[in-house]
Amino acid sequence: MSPVDAPKATAVFTAVRLDALLGKYTMYRLILLVLAALAAYSLLLNALGWLTFGIPQMLVHLALCLGLTYVSNRGLAALFHVRPHSESSLITGLLLFFLFWPSFTPLDMAGVALACVLASASKYALAWRGRHIFNPAAAGAFVTGLTGLNIATWWAATPAMLWLLIPGILLVLYRTRKLLMATLFLVVATAIVSAELMQAGLTLGSALWQALAQRPLLFFVGFMLTEPLTLAPRRWQQLALAAFVGALFALPYNFGFIANSPELALLTGNLLAFLVGQRGGLRLRFTGSRPLTPSTTEFAFEPSRPIRFVPGQYMELDLPHAKSDGKGRRRVFSLTSAPGSETVTFGVRTAEPLSAAKKVLLDLKPGDEVSATSVGGDFVLPRDARAPVLLIAAGIGITPFLAHLSSGAAQDRDVVLLLLARNPAEIAYAPELQASGARILARLADGSVPPSFITDAGTPESGGAAAGRLDGDSLKVLVPDIADRAVYISGSPASVASLRRAARKAGARRVHVDSFSGY
Repeated sequence: MSPVDAPKATAVFTAVRLDALLGKYTMYRLILLVLAALAAYSLLLNALGWLTFGIPQMLVHLALCLGLTYVSNRGLAALFHVRPHSESSLITGLLLFFLFWPSFTPLDMAGVALACVLASASKYALAWRGRHIFNPAAAGAFVTGLTGLNIATWWAATPAMLWLLIPGILLVLYRTRKLLMATLFLVVATAIVSAELMQAGLTLGSALWQALAQRPLLFFVGFMLTEPLTLAPRRWQQLALAAFVGALFALPYNFGFIANSPELALLTGNLLAFLVGQRGGLRLRFTGSRPLTPSTTEFAFEPSRPIRFVPGQYMELDLPHAKSDGKGRRRVFSLTSAPGSETVTFGVRTAEPLSAAKKVLLDLKPGDEVSATSVGGDFVLPRDARAPVLLIAAGIGITPFLAHLSSGAAQDRDVVLLLLARNPAEIAYAPELQASGARILARLADGSVPPSFITDAGTPESGGAAAGRLDGDSLKVLVPDIADRAVYISGSPASVASLRRAARKAGARRVHVDSFSGY
C-alpha cells in the first residue's frame, strides 16, 4: 500500500467500524441515548458550578418532563387504541427538558406540564395516517408560549454543553446521513446571525462564537430539524427545507403576537415537508412470503391504499415486539415491487442471528397487519433514460435494484448489474434478473460458476479472481466504460465502503450509495 493510499484505507476502516457500532441501534434509540447522556452531563455541570440551576430544580424538571410525556403518551395511546411508542415519548420529554428553564415557580412548572401534554397530544391530534405533521416537542413549546404560561429558552445552547453536545449531534447526524442537510442549515443561519451581530459591533470571531455557542443552532439541527417522521422524502427537498428553515430561524420578524422563534421556524418547515411528502402511514396486510435464497426471504403485503414511490426508495415499517433488542420497533426496507403493483414486497436477509423485528416478520400469518410510517430515499436512477448505469449489489443489496428492473429500467437504458454473492444459491431473484434485460455479471466468493444467463466476473479471463476483494483494477476490466456510467452501490456498510472506493479508483465519477437509517 502506498503512503498516499494508507490514510484513505484508515478512513475507510474507521468508517466501517463506526457504521458497525452505530448500526446496533436505530436512530430513535441512538437519539435517546445521546439525549440521556446530555441530561446526565448537564447535571454534572450544575454540580460543578458551570450551570446556574439548582440541582433540585433540575431533577424535578427532568422528572416532570419525562414523567408527563410518558404517562400522557400511554394514556392517549390507550384512548386511540394504538400501541404507545415509549422511546418516542422519552425523546420528547428530554427535548422539552432542554427547551424550558428548570424552575420551581408554579406558573413555570404549569407551562412545562402543559407543553408535555400538548407534545404528546400532537402525535395523535396533529397527525395524518400515522405520521406526525409537526415535531411534537416544538408544537408543545410553541402553543405553550402562546398561552403565556412559559416560553422556551433553549438553555441547552450553553458553551459548557458544547463538549458533549458537538460529539453527540455528530454521531446522530452521521448515523442518519444528514450531515449535508445540517451543514446547509448551519451555513445559512450562522451567516445571517453573524451578519446581524457584526452590524451591532462584534468582530467576525465573536459573532461566529455567539451564533454557534450561545444560540440553539446546533441543538436544533441535531435533534429536531432532522427528526425522521417530519422530513420530506427526497434529499433535494430536505436540502431546500434546511436552507429555508435556516433563514426563517435567523431572520428577525414580528407579526402581531407571533414573533420569530426556533419552534415556529421548525413548525413551518414541518408543514412544508408534510405537503410534499407521502402524506403519512398506512396499513399493510400480510399476504405471504417466499424464500429467495437459503438466507433471504421475500415478504408480500397488500396496502390499505395506493402508495406513491419511485423505484429505489424504501419504506419504514413499525414492527412491535415485546422484547426489544436495542434497535427499536421501526425498520426500513427497500421496496422490491414496481410502483403501481397491487402488492408491495420486501426482500429481507433472514439468516441467523435474527433481530427481534425480523422474528416478527417471520411469525406473520396471512391477514396480519403492520403499519408503514413513511416512504423516502434518493437511490433513484437518472431521469435521462439515455444515461448508462452500473448497479453493484453485494448480497441482499440486490433489493433496491429490483424495483428499477421490475419497472423496465433495463428496457429503456444501458444497465450493467454486478452481483457479489457467496455462491450461486445466494443469488436472489434469479428469474426476475434473467427476464430484466440487463447485462448481468456475478462474482462468487466460492469460485463456482453462476447460472448460465449471468457472465462470470470471477475468472481470470474476466479480469477478476474468485478469491479476494474486488478492487479498482479488476472493476475497470469488468466494466471498461465505468467512467461514463452512473454507479449505484448497495449492500452492508462494510461492503459499500469498500466498493465505493474501488469504483472511484476504477474511474467512476458519479457514485451513489444506498444507506438506510435504522435498518
